[in-house]
Amino acid sequence: MASFQSSKINPVRLHTSQIKFFLILIAMAVFMLLPLIFILFNAFKPMDELFAFPPRFLVHRPTLNNFHALFSAMTVTGVPVDRFFLNSIVTGSLTVIFTIAISVSAGYALSKKKFKLKKFLFEVNTLALMFVPIAVAIPRYIVIVQLGLIDQFVTHILPMLAMPVGLFLIKQFVDQVPDSLLEAAQIDGANDWFIIRKIIYPMAKPAIATVAILAFQAAWNSTEASSMYIDQENLRTFAFYMSTLAAPNVVAGMGMAAASALIMFVPNLIIFIIMQSQVMDTMAHSGLK
Repeated sequence: MASFQSSKINPVRLHTSQIKFFLILIAMAVFMLLPLIFILFNAFKPMDELFAFPPRFLVHRPTLNNFHALFSAMTVTGVPVDRFFLNSIVTGSLTVIFTIAISVSAGYALSKKKFKLKKFLFEVNTLALMFVPIAVAIPRYIVIVQLGLIDQFVTHILPMLAMPVGLFLIKQFVDQVPDSLLEAAQIDGANDWFIIRKIIYPMAKPAIATVAILAFQAAWNSTEASSMYIDQENLRTFAFYMSTLAAPNVVAGMGMAAASALIMFVPNLIIFIIMQSQVMDTMAHSGLK
């Protein structure tokens, strides 16, 4: 009787009762795809279509001129755009690597090690989830100045490494690793670094993938370091350069702004599509339901 009810509620094949749900989901998916489609088509619009009234959703005469103009442009100081793009790639990659290393190590310590102020430190990290980045901009600037890191490339990376949500997710995931498994490894002579590399990393892959996405998006889209800590033009990132293209009354830069918007969007989309299944696993096992 139970199996009959289960098969009726969740039929293996498409049932007519499910059609209404598919129609609703398809309508929602199309609605959510509209902004993505607009960004894609907008990047290939010629100048007259960008300023057409009423605005056109689709492109009628696609062109690559916006991308050619973007990557052939130089700033007033003679810095090519591809230098900003390279800075963003390096910043995003290093931020992801070091954020994962720090979050996994700290999450393991807060979850499985015993030391004084352990609970207090985790509560401080949880409290930090309440603050938006702009709320700590002034203290962060003071720290950067005191460390003598003004006009240093490392200022793109260093402020990004403190990611409270990443530590929270990793810690919640590591909590579910059986203590008996770690104790068995320690009896066999494994130290903490070996346990982190061979046990925690493989078992926490979903949480690590989520942290990688969040870290990359934060670093890739950030303009804070370029605008507040960096004076040298060749050390700034592509996100900062894109913000200068959107300045008021700059008609000539609108085509380049449309192309750069697509370039900024595509890496975020790709990394999320690749890792989205891991993100779902993280939400299911971290207590965020």
